[in-house]
Amino acid sequence: MPDRTEVRLGEYESAQLGFEQLTPRDVDRLGALQARGCLTLSPDRTGWRLKADGTVGILVLDRVRLIVEPKFAIPGEQLMSWLAYALGTPVPATARRWATGPDGYADLVAAALLGECEKLLREGLRRDYVRRESLEPVLRGHLDATAQATRRYGQLDQLHVRTFDREPDIWDNRVLGSALKAALSLTASSDLARDLHGIAGAFPCAPTPAAALRTLDRTHYTCLNARYRAAHTWARLLLRGGGVTDLLTDSGTTADGLLLTMPALWEAVVRRLATEAGALHGGHAVASSGRVAITVRGDLGSTSTFRPDLLLSLPRRDTAQRTLLPVDAKYKRYDRHSISAADTHQLLTYSVGYAPGDAPRAVIIHPQPGGYAHRSLQVDGPRGGLGIIDVLGIDTHAPPEEAITWMRSALL
Repeated sequence: MPDRTEVRLGEYESAQLGFEQLTPRDVDRLGALQARGCLTLSPDRTGWRLKADGTVGILVLDRVRLIVEPKFAIPGEQLMSWLAYALGTPVPATARRWATGPDGYADLVAAALLGECEKLLREGLRRDYVRRESLEPVLRGHLDATAQATRRYGQLDQLHVRTFDREPDIWDNRVLGSALKAALSLTASSDLARDLHGIAGAFPCAPTPAAALRTLDRTHYTCLNARYRAAHTWARLLLRGGGVTDLLTDSGTTADGLLLTMPALWEAVVRRLATEAGALHGGHAVASSGRVAITVRGDLGSTSTFRPDLLLSLPRRDTAQRTLLPVDAKYKRYDRHSISAADTHQLLTYSVGYAPGDAPRAVIIHPQPGGYAHRSLQVDGPRGGLGIIDVLGIDTHAPPEEAITWMRSALL
């Protein structure tokens, strides 16, 4: 890898780059990321002003190695724990090494993939029957009579045969080989690069990273390949360059990188936290689309809908009936600032649409570094109360499992 200038900045921070540090191809790739809301690139008199948004990770450009560290809500030493929780995969042992790793998140994801691949190798890679066509001196499998007649003209010293042998060259292993190759281009650690290179040879590769991603999107897990699930999760992050489908949608950006959208990660965390906390009360998540969606009709444009991040069905106190509780994730500094008018209007709409008329209620869940917090907003009108919005702050310095017990009492 050619020498690149390392540029390190925090989430929502800015950095100054010279005009000579970005090639035209870099500007195009950064422009594509800007269109996706990952960052902002603007020229000034001395060069380029690069501002990170709520996206962290690493981006390898032609002349610059850009590292965006999590600064706002989830500290580095906990980021992998929260990411693994959102993805529903075991926390890798490498997660606690964030503080000492020079490239943090990118190296940790690569190390997580490496650990899962080493585990698969120890257990033995999955094998399946693979069809092969070859020229052999003896008959194996089935004779390809057409090829034998048209290519060997009746000669029998070499036979065209078709065989089906159990081999590891299957898609479950190919996607891991492609991901290991992608990880090699991202890591700056010589020790990690050596280990990745050493194990990569044991895994076949897909023809292209795009082909590997398409296969991952179609993969269904059974008892035969269930042990590949965690490895495939980390492989998907590396191959997509920034997240799985429900964390960051791939739109064809070709820059080498590993970027994670923090607001999307927080939404995934909140959906799982609230679902598990609600289950402790006998609740469960329900769909907020289709017939139960809040729908706006009659405007000049097409029909639009309002959908909370999560809709919980909970039993009501002292009654056999159930109530719907809309929950929305906000990756904002609501530990320091008041709730915005737009978010207040949004949550009131949810409470009116889903909660019972005698107790309209909705919940905002935001990251709260260093502690838990619970406050309630009472919204009143001239004719009485319009609704209550509970604002819950989740301690992101602690492991995510701790928040479930605390949320259980807050949702009562």
